[in-house]
Amino acid sequence: MADAADTADSPDPRFLAGVDLFNRGAFFDAHEVWEELWRDCPAPDRRFYQALIQAAVALHHFDRGNHTGAARLYRSGRRYMEPYRPAYRGIVIDPFWDAMAGHLAVALGNAGGPAPARPEISLRPV
Repeated sequence: MADAADTADSPDPRFLAGVDLFNRGAFFDAHEVWEELWRDCPAPDRRFYQALIQAAVALHHFDRGNHTGAARLYRSGRRYMEPYRPAYRGIVIDPFWDAMAGHLAVALGNAGGPAPARPEISLRPV
């Protein structure tokens, strides 16, 4: 079960560890950490963590040339996180997913030059 200290002001350490891994480009490892948290979290947070997991795996697939898998996970992850807009647990939702879309533009069928830098998660005070 989720730690009693897992609040917006004091997030579960696994959430923060996943953010750090994600920001370092260790997408598969971030997914693993967040998946453990997802299994333990309360029901209202399940889709939020599932969306983060899918964002990480989308980038993992993209880095390996699996554009179809990246696009599919991007779309479902963005949809799962929609109810948490405009911000949740310190993540401002729309800019995060917009950065994901920019980086994954080729996979999403948007022709263009090289992909912008990979997205990072910037946590804002709650």
